[in-house]
Amino acid sequence: MLVVFARKEAKKHDTSAKEEFIGICKSAVETASQKETRKQKALAMFGSPSTSSGNNGSSQGNKEFFNAEIRKALGVSSRTAVRYLDELEKEGKIEQVGKIGHAVTYRLR
Repeated sequence: MLVVFARKEAKKHDTSAKEEFIGICKSAVETASQKETRKQKALAMFGSPSTSSGNNGSSQGNKEFFNAEIRKALGVSSRTAVRYLDELEKEGKIEQVGKIGHAVTYRLR
């Protein structure tokens, strides 16, 4: 499928399919790298469990952040912030506090 797309793009730009394919792969790697950098930045906001003083008074002493705070710090859309937070949660690094809506916060596990 990607090869077909590269061929179509090559016709549009008067380049070779190989050049387009390499460009697409390079772009994908850069995007993945940027995503990981942002996820690490979000994770760093929480600090470490033993040294954080707590933001919203959680029982474990972990800082808690709303989606909007993460979104603003990373400069991404709300949906992108949710995707990053969901991935960090699946990786076992953070946990969601609350079920839905504006009351949801996130903290270190």
